[in-house]
Amino acid sequence: MSAPTNAIRPLPWPQWAYVPGETGAPDADGETLDMAKALVPPAFRGYVPARHPALRYGLALNDRGYFWEAQEVLEAVWAAAPQGGRERILLRACVHIANANLRLRMQRPHSAARLFGDALGELRALNSRKAAAVGDGFVETFPVAALIALLQAKLGRPELSKADWIALGAIVRS
Repeated sequence: MSAPTNAIRPLPWPQWAYVPGETGAPDADGETLDMAKALVPPAFRGYVPARHPALRYGLALNDRGYFWEAQEVLEAVWAAAPQGGRERILLRACVHIANANLRLRMQRPHSAARLFGDALGELRALNSRKAAAVGDGFVETFPVAALIALLQAKLGRPELSKADWIALGAIVRS
């Protein structure tokens, strides 16, 4: 997935992937993340568009291994999503997945499994909520059933490893 574009130019990738607790690692590339977060409106009206550049960028960050950065951008989109809306639930699941991916990188498989479980719980809650057809909303275009199946498969393993991280954009494209 290439860098999503805003109205002016493509968003740059962060200069490095931040991993908390890594000795000698610099702090996150806040300047780059701020560009993406600046694209998020104070509040989305009705739903979060599936093609919103900050949302696409957050998903693409996760897929490129920028897990901490993906979490930051997706949390900004989540905060602007309509209160009580289905997009908030799906975005919360995506944030949990990005955080779980980060925990796998940090070699904390039990923490990652807990976060994958939290994401699965959110997706199950999402499925129990009545859908409102809004066309190009994030929830309507995202293959929730495929993500549920993938999470169940990961959680069915005896132990997770770094290789068990989940690429959210790959699910969307499948």
